[in-house]
Amino acid sequence: MTARRNRGDGGIHWDEARQRWIVTVTVGYDSRGKRRTRRFSAITRTEANRKLKELLREVDLGLDVTQGGVTVGEVIESWLAHGLHGRAPGTVEQNQHLARAHIVPLIGKKRLRELRAHDVDRMLGARRHQLSTSTLQRVLSILRRAIRWAEARDLVGRNVALLCTAPTGKGGRPSKSMTLDQARALLTASAADPLGAYVTLGMLIGVRNEELRALTWDHVDLTGDPNSDPPVPPHVRVWRSVRAGGDTKTRLSRRTLALPAHAVEALERHRAVIQQLGRYDERGLVFCTSSGTALDSANVRRMFRNVCTKAGLEAGEWTPRELRHSFVSLMSDAGVPLEEIARLVGHGSTKVTETVYRKQLRPILTGGTQVMDTLFDLPDQAADEDDRES
Repeated sequence: MTARRNRGDGGIHWDEARQRWIVTVTVGYDSRGKRRTRRFSAITRTEANRKLKELLREVDLGLDVTQGGVTVGEVIESWLAHGLHGRAPGTVEQNQHLARAHIVPLIGKKRLRELRAHDVDRMLGARRHQLSTSTLQRVLSILRRAIRWAEARDLVGRNVALLCTAPTGKGGRPSKSMTLDQARALLTASAADPLGAYVTLGMLIGVRNEELRALTWDHVDLTGDPNSDPPVPPHVRVWRSVRAGGDTKTRLSRRTLALPAHAVEALERHRAVIQQLGRYDERGLVFCTSSGTALDSANVRRMFRNVCTKAGLEAGEWTPRELRHSFVSLMSDAGVPLEEIARLVGHGSTKVTETVYRKQLRPILTGGTQVMDTLFDLPDQAADEDDRES
């Protein structure tokens, strides 16, 4: 006779009417003390034993086994609806688009507890020729956060997305830097353009586009205080950006930058123009649309293409962010230490400045050769030269 299972170990019995093995597990008790059970059917006794073990393991982990059929798509939608409170509307919209376009169509129907690492790998692999590496990383991050949200609600025992890494995606157009001649042509062409002062600041002080679009006149000082000790030059206070909350990208991005004379002249011309148009406000935006509203990224890109065309540059090959890249590379090529450049552009270390922004403009690096020639200009070499002259 088969031994009776211990209390709480569940049970398996044969249902003659259904011709199936029935697995029964106690999953808890309701508020009245009534036992709550969960049942599964299986064709073979072996399959029934496997399901019983899985259910008992989930009960031991404290999972809500009554929600065992929840799918990845349902978890994604729940997380989008309830897990993004307090985020900026743009962030919510981006997460919704990436999740619904790249996660739900591929693995949305998969039961969450049956999701495995290879399912996630296949999902990412299916998109690697369509999306960039950074976008694939964001997609994986969304899946990880959604599953973590489900973990906190006892819907799954582990986050398999943490075991996966995003593959290398489709290559994008790499950022590049203008040469000195190209930069001069761009500044000359932008002098009479509505975006002229914007281009000048981006090229000459390396401010981010998101910081320029949020710049206000009360943070601009075009005269400074030359009589103070030490003298205070004309400057801008880069303290805000168009990010959610108005803060800059990082703490070190909040900085005050001196203005070159060319930038002061460009801002004075810009201020005179908007004063004539009646759009000047001493606390208002420095750069705005013709109707006085804030510029968005599409406005800036469109206007920047026009300036590039006037400068004789291929408009489709350049974007506003490359003003900042050009600033870093031109400063580096002029011999400014990398540490100083990193401080000017608001980087916490020189790593990003070195690997992402700086493009060496000289075809051959000669600095090391010149130094070593000077160090090893040995006396016997000088003597040999004297012998040849005599």
